[in-house]
Amino acid sequence: MTATSDNSESEEIALGPIVSSAHLARQSALPQLSEFEFGLIMAANAFNRWMVRCMSAADEAGLTSLEVLVLHSVTHRDRAKRLADICLVLGIEDVHTVVYAIKKLEARGLVKSVRQGKEKVVSITTKGEEACDRYRKVRETLLVRAVGELGFDPGAISSAAGIMRALSGHYDQAARAAASL
Repeated sequence: MTATSDNSESEEIALGPIVSSAHLARQSALPQLSEFEFGLIMAANAFNRWMVRCMSAADEAGLTSLEVLVLHSVTHRDRAKRLADICLVLGIEDVHTVVYAIKKLEARGLVKSVRQGKEKVVSITTKGEEACDRYRKVRETLLVRAVGELGFDPGAISSAAGIMRALSGHYDQAARAAASL
């Protein structure tokens, strides 16, 4: 990035890493983690917006990002899911938020719940499958095509996903440690 001085000469401005909390990066042994965290904040918020807007474009307006995640989780591998498994896979501790999401999805006819012994299991309905298929089509048209045109190596995208999963485990462990302080 350049800035113009009074005598119209260009000079370099050193910005350093792009972070949301410079006070954390400045005195850190690993300031790159602050860069990652800022990227994660931006990506998480953009992804949440995307899911809501994509589902709206797929004719299911009014769902929250959590409800979209739960719908896709229930659809995954076309088999019924226990509430505990949905929460585990999505990394959600607040079970009541998932219970509420399931109730809202049931009210729309996108999922159905049944008791199997002492447990409640959730499965996708035909209407839910159709909504997920419309979502997939919008996703392919608007997102996958655009990301594909960037020319990223698909292996690099998988590698980045692996790094994110590995770091999420460290954040979880650090959260447990912080809760015990």
